[in-house]
Amino acid sequence: MIPDQTAFHAALLDGAHPVPDGLTDGQNRPAGRRYNVYRNNIAVSLGEALATGFPVIAKLLGPQNFDGIAAIYLRTHPPQSPLMMQYGQDFPDFLAEFAALSHLGYLADVARLELALRAAYHAADAQPVDPAMLQSISPETLMAAHIRLAPAVRLVRSDWPIFDIWRYNTEENAPKPQAGAQDVLITRPEFDPAPHLLPPGGAAWIAALSDHTFGAAHDIALKENPNFDLGTALGLLVQGNAMTDIISKDIP
Repeated sequence: MIPDQTAFHAALLDGAHPVPDGLTDGQNRPAGRRYNVYRNNIAVSLGEALATGFPVIAKLLGPQNFDGIAAIYLRTHPPQSPLMMQYGQDFPDFLAEFAALSHLGYLADVARLELALRAAYHAADAQPVDPAMLQSISPETLMAAHIRLAPAVRLVRSDWPIFDIWRYNTEENAPKPQAGAQDVLITRPEFDPAPHLLPPGGAAWIAALSDHTFGAAHDIALKENPNFDLGTALGLLVQGNAMTDIISKDIP
């Protein structure tokens, strides 16, 4: 008897399901015990992959709570790829919709930050613009130019202090988070991605660069926050090797 594949996979991801009918070992005996060992190994491996991908979430929840939530996530969100680095793509949305965690509203956005850091790590390499190039062109030319950003660049916007929460749980002697919205820029200046706290309006400016000129993006940022600090935001892009091209008809 060939076991039903739907029942096999459902039971594989949920220990409450019985061992599917038709499973036998090499001696044609019921393979219940071996299947349970295999099922447990799968659950442990996926739980460890989730904890590795979201270490701050695991720390915030604690081992027991995280393991329980990971088990529920596994049953409802089985892997869609054999690459474990891709597991957990919808974990932030899962956390946002998980009723028992509704009092921890920041969790989903912290998870989005961790997911963005992972995506930046695996993004393609790109040659950054030489900072000297910025100094060699006029302000008028720069304002009319289009900026191409590196594949590793990521933005995460939140109503919560996600940068402070992430730093407090990853760096020794980091200050305690203070209430307030924070936007985070992620760059990959060398091998590892790095998160940076953006000044107010900075995320609007960087997001607008994909479809607007440098100057038009600046205007969009000023509409969001009249005190937008362009120098600080631009400095973060330069320091993070986040710009790969400055496109203008006036630049050879």
